[in-house]
Amino acid sequence: MATTTEAGFTDKSKPDSTSLLSIRSVAKHFGKNIVLRDISLEIAEGEFLTILGESGSGKTTLLRILAGFEQPTSGEVWMQGERLDTQPPYRRRVNTVFQHYALFPHMTVEQNVGYGLQVAKRPAEEIKSRVAEALAKVKMSTFAKSKPSKISGGQQQRIALARALVNRPRLLLLDEPLSALDANLRREMQVELKALQREVGITFIFVTHDQEEAMVMSDRIALLRSGELEQVASPREIYHRPATSYTAQFIGHTNLLYADVRQGTAMCDRLVWPTSLPDGSALFSLRPECIRLARIAPPAIGSANPLSNIRFRATLRDQAFHGATDLLHVESDGGLILTIRIASHDLPNSKAPLEFEFSAADAIPVRDSDNKNEERR
Repeated sequence: MATTTEAGFTDKSKPDSTSLLSIRSVAKHFGKNIVLRDISLEIAEGEFLTILGESGSGKTTLLRILAGFEQPTSGEVWMQGERLDTQPPYRRRVNTVFQHYALFPHMTVEQNVGYGLQVAKRPAEEIKSRVAEALAKVKMSTFAKSKPSKISGGQQQRIALARALVNRPRLLLLDEPLSALDANLRREMQVELKALQREVGITFIFVTHDQEEAMVMSDRIALLRSGELEQVASPREIYHRPATSYTAQFIGHTNLLYADVRQGTAMCDRLVWPTSLPDGSALFSLRPECIRLARIAPPAIGSANPLSNIRFRATLRDQAFHGATDLLHVESDGGLILTIRIASHDLPNSKAPLEFEFSAADAIPVRDSDNKNEERR
């Protein structure tokens, strides 16, 4: 079973008896260039896991190791009790959908989908049946006789999926397959792809650098940074409870508050709030939407916890319209610059300093990622 960390959160990268795929201490070096460092991860049967990271983080290299196109420098990959990394790609029940769909332009949709089965010399009736089944799953049956050039980018993406599904893999790897689509179609395909994964019940490992895409589609997100796993958690947990400053900044926006903790109180500039952390330096993540315009009445004198809501005055320095919300950059009376997201209709039309507040519970302690990297070097 998965273990529990000191912070009380489930460490979902640890081995689990229900895992389909087990990645064990995998590292990859290209000469002196270390691309992956000691990656250990368990992926469950039927899970939608997203490997998220910026360019150069090692996410595509990890995917290629799972597919068999690269060999790990060290470590092992297992699939339900069977060693996977020692097998050639064609013997693995793993299929890959690439960023460029690589459909054969001279073949029809159904010929593209059935090509792998033909190469495997499956009987004609079996090919016909399995191609029809795969096209039905991606809702492309009516385009069976069409050529790829006659269908849209979104439809081509579905055909690439059908071509992978027709082989009945245990694991489907997707290497940024939505990146070539326009914004509206991309959002539509995110929903469709997630629904399809639920319908077919196959484990999906999806690679992307798009944080919003990962949040919308995933059961869990594995965030890679410079070849190391920064955090593995559900989208809600990784957003609301980031483990490190890098995670907090990479997933959405945040304010990083460097505080001094003394006797259960954190102090950052003129902001003061209660904390259970021990005395010393600490770092907190405070999401912009957790800061709001303060209510008119101040906290009652002698209330049970007068520091539960932390109030401060600030002057608006910059404002960006985002439809239903505005993203504000403000400067507190003590000179602290903060980012705040509030409903557009809530912002008063005034140049005067405004009063804001946030809850102490929304200031989440995080590890300083930069200090972690210094220690490693």
